[in-house]
Formats: sequence, structure tokens, C-alpha cells
Amino acid sequence: MASMPVLHSAPKFASNEGVIEALSAALGSMLVSAKEEHGEVVFTVARDQIENALRLLRDEHEYQQLMEMAGVDYPSRAERFEVVYMLLSVTKNHRVMVKVSAAENTPVPTVTTVWPVAGWLEREVFDMYGVIFAGNPDLRRILTDYGFEGHPQRKDFPLTGYVELRYSEEDKRVVYEPVKLAQDFRSFDFMSPWEGADYVLPGDEKADTPPVEEPKTTEKKGVSGAGEPTNSEAAKKVSPPAPATKDSGKPEKDAPAHTDSRPHEEDEDGDDGKGDKS
Repeated sequence: MASMPVLHSAPKFASNEGVIEALSAALGSMLVSAKEEHGEVVFTVARDQIENALRLLRDEHEYQQLMEMAGVDYPSRAERFEVVYMLLSVTKNHRVMVKVSAAENTPVPTVTTVWPVAGWLEREVFDMYGVIFAGNPDLRRILTDYGFEGHPQRKDFPLTGYVELRYSEEDKRVVYEPVKLAQDFRSFDFMSPWEGADYVLPGDEKADTPPVEEPKTTEKKGVSGAGEPTNSEAAKKVSPPAPATKDSGKPEKDAPAHTDSRPHEEDEDGDDGKGDKS
């Protein structure tokens, strides 16, 4: 049997050894930081140099494919967003990640000039996080509905959103309504409906605890714990039930005849009930 032709010399398993040093030297002044994290090689580059950095990695270091782009939100940072580019070298069988940071009003240069597919990926990051990509020829929402307000994957975006979209059978169209919180999405101040909070909520300090004169108990029979009217009703005697009937073994008057024979019951003439009685 003829062996399969080898299309390229990519190793089955690629190593990160020497990658950080080699690519850091190649990126030069464009590089902000480089590290290996969770088995992944991660480079952070200057935002205004992202297009040049990715083109260099594609043309001179064989990272031919932009596999994915992702956004990350860190609200406590001055530049709260990170945009992550995930690159693959099919000839080296190796992946690297390149990151840039951006603020809400700081645009990131588009990389559609390096990989046209980035147009779709940048639209998704824009839709979910609100990151602006300068130079993208078609920067508009790609996942959310027309007229959607906000960016759903920001940390400050409410879990339930701001409006509820549904199809109205009455109006025969899609309508927007204020969100109605279901039980699953409500925030309670206690662990369960039977156990209240052990602290005073704002406004509750003015409320007095309802007095309990004495606890209701049901220590003896006839005391229901619900007051005298209920006790009186509970104490009333009821008529005894009808006695249970006992089987005498004799057929009752006007009882219908058996339709089939039973092993322990035979007619007086020895007929087993299956014979012809005509």
C-alpha cells in the first residue's frame, strides 16, 4: 500500500521552547510584555502597532491563520478592555495569542487589511463589548437585535438586560417590554423563604416587631392551636362507620351465577361449569 504524501513538515506536538525569546526580538519596540501562561504564549503589543505586529507574525514567522478574536472586560482598569487575537501556524503546529488594551472611547486599528475574516470577528467584539475598530468597513452589530441598547458581555451589563423582546400574538409582531424578573433572577436577602436575614434592612428599623402573646401549642387531643371555634368542631363526635361485612361462603340472594368454574367449586352433579347445560 502506498504511503500518504506528506503535505508539510509540521510536528505532531509543538513546543513553546524559545518562542518567547525569538518573537520578542522580532517584535522589538512594538512589544509591551511577553509571558507563558497556562501553556499558552501571550504577547501584549502597543495598540497602535497591532496591524504591523500581526502582519510581521504572518509574513515572517509563519502564523498564517487568525483563528479567533475575543474581548475581555476589566472594569477597574483605566483601559478596561482587552482584545485578544489567537494565531495559528499550520506549518509549525503552534499557537500564540496577541493582546492589546483599549478604553471605551479608544479605537483599536482594524486588522481586516491583514486577514479579511477579522471583519466578522471585530463586529462580534464590538457588539458584545463596545470596542471600536477604526478602519473596519462594516462595523455594525452582528449578534444582537436591531436597536439593541448596550453591550451584553460587559461586566456592568445586567443579567436580565434592559428590555424583553417577545412575539405578541395579539399584535402579530415582535414587541419590546420592560423586563419582568422571574423568581430565578430575583435577589433575596435571605437563604430561603423560611429563614430571614439576621440584620436590619434600610427602612426596617422603624418597624416594630409584632408582639406574640403566647405561643400556640397542641399538647393534648382536642386542642387544635387555632382557637376555640376550631377546638369545638374538632371535639364533635362522628357517627361510627358501617361494620365491615364478613364473607359467609354462601351466595347472596339474587346473586348472579358464576360465568366460569373455580377449582374448588363444582356443581352438585359434578359439572365443572364448562359442559353443555342446555
